[in-house]
Amino acid sequence: MNCQIKKIFDSFPKLILVAFFIGIVIPFPAKGQSPTPENMVLVNAGGFIRGVDADSGKTNSDQTKVLKEKLSVSKNSFEDESPARMIYLSSYFIDKYEVSNAQYKEFMRSTDHAAPAYWDHRHLNIPKNPVTGVNWFDANGYCRWNKKRLPTEAEWEKAARGPAGLTYPWGNTLDIKKANFSKGNTGKKIVTTAIDSYPDGKSYYGAYNMAGNVFEWVQDWYDPDYYKNMQNVRNVKGPQLGINLGVPGKYEEKIKYGQKKVIRGGSWFAPAESITTTHRFWNDPMNNSYGVGLGIRCARDIKENSGMIARTYYMDALVEMGAEKFKRAYSSINKALNTNPDNTEYKNLKELIKKRGNL
Repeated sequence: MNCQIKKIFDSFPKLILVAFFIGIVIPFPAKGQSPTPENMVLVNAGGFIRGVDADSGKTNSDQTKVLKEKLSVSKNSFEDESPARMIYLSSYFIDKYEVSNAQYKEFMRSTDHAAPAYWDHRHLNIPKNPVTGVNWFDANGYCRWNKKRLPTEAEWEKAARGPAGLTYPWGNTLDIKKANFSKGNTGKKIVTTAIDSYPDGKSYYGAYNMAGNVFEWVQDWYDPDYYKNMQNVRNVKGPQLGINLGVPGKYEEKIKYGQKKVIRGGSWFAPAESITTTHRFWNDPMNNSYGVGLGIRCARDIKENSGMIARTYYMDALVEMGAEKFKRAYSSINKALNTNPDNTEYKNLKELIKKRGNL
């Protein structure tokens, strides 16, 4: 780098100077992309395979088959999980962890919201364990209070299985050491665990306990035929309404007849077949007590940030000027000014680029 260019950078941050001198490539965020919020993970835009084909089976390894027999797991029919299809989603954030009892307690204090079922259960109300016994409206209310929302079913599945279409968040082989679920006759203790437990079982994107611990409510209504009948494959939101499920009888006291919401991920009391990344289950949106295992994980949209867009173009201009690509630098700084026309720093850099590049 010649002396003339060095003078240009004398007023810039030392970190940028060092990077240019030693040849480090600085990874800047995508234009307009907000930084990942604390305790959330970024799920990048793109396609993923949702669902499974009814005739394919979810796993093929002998180890998995033997373990399933040991755990007394029944064969899954895949009736509502098929067909497998490529779905395209925009980028979004999703919680790294399930919502804890401590977090939910703050929500109750702030809003005077009623306590969930089993709030006084000494094995279920541990502060760092996931809140459980919440209905869909509780879950939706918590996420909205926290300036988030419930994920769609498609968003939940992509965050759990990743771009490779994994059967479990960690891979394609069932592993009892990587998730908290009912382990049948293995004699393992069944209770919720801390929201940051089972780090070896986290998903491709870094989300914990997307298999087991507690079922998680999502936005979508439940329709067992939705996968078969859907037409749209981009940013799918689920059916407009669910179908009526439920029959009269003793079970009617727990699950009312009517439309249902989807729950995902299995739980500490559910069998192995429920913790696959494609498994779909449903519950009445008013119900908060089925199996005590109903919890929350929130999502958040990624919105364009004009200030960040402008700053990214400004950084592009610095990089391009350092490489003596003055025309490209001039184009970048003009884009920054188009986004933020009153920024004095950007105006000064534009004049500097014009002068040094003889533009």
